[in-house]
Amino acid sequence: MSTLYEKLGGATAVDLAVEKFYEKVLADERVQHFFAHTDMQQQKHHQKEFMTYAFGGAQHWNGRPMRDAHKQLVAEMGLTDSHFNAIAENLVATLVELEVPQVLIDEVVQIVGSKSHRDDVLNR
Repeated sequence: MSTLYEKLGGATAVDLAVEKFYEKVLADERVQHFFAHTDMQQQKHHQKEFMTYAFGGAQHWNGRPMRDAHKQLVAEMGLTDSHFNAIAENLVATLVELEVPQVLIDEVVQIVGSKSHRDDVLNR
């Protein structure tokens, strides 16, 4: 059985999706301010690694826990559910633009939009 990562197209597809995703995020007035002082090359690298892991393309996540990675954004910049939703909307729009089948988009949303992931990101 193949992983979601493989079904999406592997490294090439994840790389392209992350690039297009951040184009949308950085143009989105609802969330762009969270990235104003971010090294975007490093951010994209982390995102690619996270997606690779989350979608079954790697067995280990070497990055910081989601709570730690977003704690300052919640405490100092007011990261909320509405921002999480905006990021999710941008991810879905990216996948639609890349003509990813809806069944795979649904799998992606189930993983990255889960209550436990949302709670971790929002430090709840």
